[in-house]
Amino acid sequence: MEEERRKRKRKECYAVSRPGRQRTRNCATREVDSGQRDPRVLGCHKLTVRIQNAGTEVVDAKASAGSATLSMAYAAARFMESSLRALDGDSDVYECSYVQSELTELPFFASRVKLGKNGVEAVIPSDLQGLTEYEAKALEALKPKLKASIEKGVAFANKQPVAA
Repeated sequence: MEEERRKRKRKECYAVSRPGRQRTRNCATREVDSGQRDPRVLGCHKLTVRIQNAGTEVVDAKASAGSATLSMAYAAARFMESSLRALDGDSDVYECSYVQSELTELPFFASRVKLGKNGVEAVIPSDLQGLTEYEAKALEALKPKLKASIEKGVAFANKQPVAA
């Protein structure tokens, strides 16, 4: 009886990579024993920590002889190329951006957006639907820090002189 109580069905999403194919996100429902640590969740945690520390990992690999600016430069170049495509009339341009948003209770949130001739045409809400338990917990844990960072940024922006 207790064993049955510990088991529950859970929707899990995980990345699948196959040679010669684009990486996809698969979702499946399976029974897991909530009394045991799921190896996939542990793998997600390890991957998350590695992504969070990627910049430090690059600097360490360069023996502190540089920084991880290539990733930022690539992201900026990609966003600019997408912006130019949207300005040119391409109606199928999507990018990630930190924007004013109503997806969460926070006033700003990094989201996938549809770009058009006049800038951001839509914030895509579906990316926050179907989060795994691990992702939902991580999102809730970061909200207080993100809220404080947003408040600090808004305060800074409000102190800046307005250009004439």
